[in-house]
Amino acid sequence: MLNLYYSPGACAMASHIALEESGAAYEATRIDLRKGEQKTPAYLAINPAGVTPALATERGVITQNAAILAFIAQTHPQRNLAPVGDPFHMARFNAFNGFLGSSLHPAMGRVLFSRPPLEGDARAEAVEAALARLQLVEDGLLEGPWVLGDDYSLCDGYLMVFERWARGADLLDPARFPGLNAHLDRAQDRPAVRRVLEAEGLDRV
Repeated sequence: MLNLYYSPGACAMASHIALEESGAAYEATRIDLRKGEQKTPAYLAINPAGVTPALATERGVITQNAAILAFIAQTHPQRNLAPVGDPFHMARFNAFNGFLGSSLHPAMGRVLFSRPPLEGDARAEAVEAALARLQLVEDGLLEGPWVLGDDYSLCDGYLMVFERWARGADLLDPARFPGLNAHLDRAQDRPAVRRVLEAEGLDRV
């Protein structure tokens, strides 16, 4: 059985949602980042990078949301969670998730999770960098009601994580980001997402 190692509300929520959307049989093991459980020898034996998510499979461990999402979509093609039969569109699926992991996530993380917290000009610059990346999604990367157009994909659960962070930090101005706000509301209405929020002890934002 698959076992997902996650931290509530963290980016690993994307992989948690993907497993719920896929209908896969899985277990979910909570890793408390605030208690430093990601740095324990037991967890480092699973993921030496000391971060979540990590997905334990029968063949070994997969890390990084983008890789886990592609794996889940490809092993559950009947759920139509990614365009797995079309190499071009699958590349676009991977490119979007790569952007989230390599660009939007670090930008949002710098604003929200820097220790010590950023202040003054440093915070203002970090906020502007994060807003610029959100604007890129709003203006050019969000193709329709869902990331890839008319059909939901696992890109949407991943994007939703950062939309939640942004709304919670009052960075998702409805006037500036109408598309992202509508997308977040739409995504949070999905039954799989509601189940994950409940399982992780989180409220809708």
